[in-house]
Amino acid sequence: MLHLRLITPAEKTDDVVLLIERTVGTTHLVVMPGAARNPAGDVVMCDVAREAGDELIGALRQLDLDKSGSIAVENIDLSLSKRADKAEDEAPGEGADAVLWEHLADATHEESTLSITYVAFITLATMIAACGVVLDNAILIVGAMAVGPEFGPLAGFCTAIVQRHPRLAMRSLIALLVGFAVAMAVTVGFSLFMDWLDLFHKSDLEGDRPNTAFVYAPDEFSFIVAVLAGIAGTLSLTSSKSGALVGVAISVTTVPAAANAAVALSYGDTKQTWGSTEQLLLNLLGIILAGTLTLLAQKWLWTTQRRSNNAL
Repeated sequence: MLHLRLITPAEKTDDVVLLIERTVGTTHLVVMPGAARNPAGDVVMCDVAREAGDELIGALRQLDLDKSGSIAVENIDLSLSKRADKAEDEAPGEGADAVLWEHLADATHEESTLSITYVAFITLATMIAACGVVLDNAILIVGAMAVGPEFGPLAGFCTAIVQRHPRLAMRSLIALLVGFAVAMAVTVGFSLFMDWLDLFHKSDLEGDRPNTAFVYAPDEFSFIVAVLAGIAGTLSLTSSKSGALVGVAISVTTVPAAANAAVALSYGDTKQTWGSTEQLLLNLLGIILAGTLTLLAQKWLWTTQRRSNNAL
């Protein structure tokens, strides 16, 4: 269930209440006239089944409530109510499959913003991965994958394509490209510094690396795994079951490939540099393609389901 807290201008309260009452899957409606001070107006609260949430939020925005008042949405972790159970039963579909497009757009907007924190995380992840490829240490590679924040801009780009938000698409693309460019540039300097300290050696990079050689040797499975991870990551973001996102992060070879390209570039190894760059681009392409198609499929399925329910 979702809890909605709305601030409505007095002249729109009746329309808002009527809309909530007509939406299947809503309950626990509370109206507090004149309770809001900034902005001034009435406070309306209700609970709504997750699968009906996107429709209700969209209708509230059509009333311009996000401009003249406020729409706040919270997840309800526990609701002991027969009315809530009835609302969930009446709402079409399953809550775990529901997509809250407004929530997705807001979440990906935050994750795809080029910030100091984002750049710091992707740079640190790439430097950790650099240690992993030189030492041929799979544990460091997995750790770097988990630290890397690059799935946020990738999800933001996919969402922007589906929702036709060019500004979000550009913001996500800038965060992705600038983030990797800065991370790789810093890692090149880090590699040279580690070599100066006699901790990195070119022979380690070019020797046998059974645990990490895959990062500069892209093949069909690189694209297949990226596509599967893109689907899983998108489903994790759009559903109420978000625990799979960490697993997605350690399934793709974006950060390790960027790290290997940076280390190889510092030693002038063009073969590994190009191979790693191809691996990086192949993974990014697979995730974007899979994420976009998954969102399009979800949008089509929910639109079809709504039309079917409205026809009954």
